[in-house]
Amino acid sequence: MSDDMLRAPAEVKYADELDYLESVDDNPKPFSWRLSPKMIRLFILGSERADGLDREIPQKWFGDRSFVERSIVTLASDRGLLLIGDPGTGKSWLAELLSAAICRNSTLVVQGTAGTTEDHIKYSWNVSMVIAKGQSRQSMIPSPIMTAMERGVIGRFEELTRSTSDVQDALISILSEKYVSIPELDDDNIVFAQPGFSIIATANSRDRGVNDLSSALKRRFNFVRIPVVTNKNSEAEIVRFRTEELLRRHRIELDLPPTLLDILLQSFADLRSAAASATSDDERLESALSTAEQIGVLEDAILHSHFFGDRVLRAQTLAGSLVGSLARRSPEDLAILNKYLHGVVEPRGKKDGGPWQEFLEGGRDAIATLS
Repeated sequence: MSDDMLRAPAEVKYADELDYLESVDDNPKPFSWRLSPKMIRLFILGSERADGLDREIPQKWFGDRSFVERSIVTLASDRGLLLIGDPGTGKSWLAELLSAAICRNSTLVVQGTAGTTEDHIKYSWNVSMVIAKGQSRQSMIPSPIMTAMERGVIGRFEELTRSTSDVQDALISILSEKYVSIPELDDDNIVFAQPGFSIIATANSRDRGVNDLSSALKRRFNFVRIPVVTNKNSEAEIVRFRTEELLRRHRIELDLPPTLLDILLQSFADLRSAAASATSDDERLESALSTAEQIGVLEDAILHSHFFGDRVLRAQTLAGSLVGSLARRSPEDLAILNKYLHGVVEPRGKKDGGPWQEFLEGGRDAIATLS
């Protein structure tokens, strides 16, 4: 079934694993959860030999286990969970995995934007049915959050701070009272949340000040801050995991040379260090230099090598993808990348030669094309 979708949700993609874990799970479960907290943690972080399972469960989210455990405990207490962190730290992916493991449904999602309205959180109306038969529960269109309430499952709210304050405030009564009233109806005009309902929201820490959360709403969420991955080995695992998924999805057979992965990781580490020491925004790349952007650079290079190259990933192609992905402002970003190539990559290429020298040449060519 997952082969028929461009991107299968986690509960479809890992249905076999979830079925297996459910069949061997004899631990206590909160509410109507499909898996126990221990099995949810194992599903997300992967199994170990000490778990005594008949099959291996691979790791799907890379980060400190305490973040996963705190998230699970929060949802078991029926409080709202807010995952907050920089772009590319895996907040949405963790939210999807949690929803898939808890209720086998991660698709009840509201996307926060400046255009998100209260209707997206509560309900709207099928206008043609209202005209024909009047307002009733049949002519009402429940939001993903209301649907989650009625089913007793997890609802998700992506980029909460991107929505306006009045939209955010509509969540307060849902999180505290656990029901939504429908004043347009005389009968059957309250939707009560069933046991198991909760909300997982995500927020970008770089959006602080866009639409700050009210104190009342903050009190109704437990915050779990997801830090930027700084450990090189952990970041390499994340990039490798996502890249292997890409190759399987596109049915591409292409080796990822370890030396090129090291170059990509080191380049991002160098650029982050330069951004941290910069004294003005003009001296920093506009890019957040997140792990997600590393994956995007590598994905671009792999697809370019597959469709327009000789199906071998080379340092020049990787450099071109890095420059093309990170140079968002001209001339500021181009100048920063050019300074990096001449000040860091060129000496490294003279010292080590090989891929670093090829990476330098590819970066120069890309900058010359964009200048």
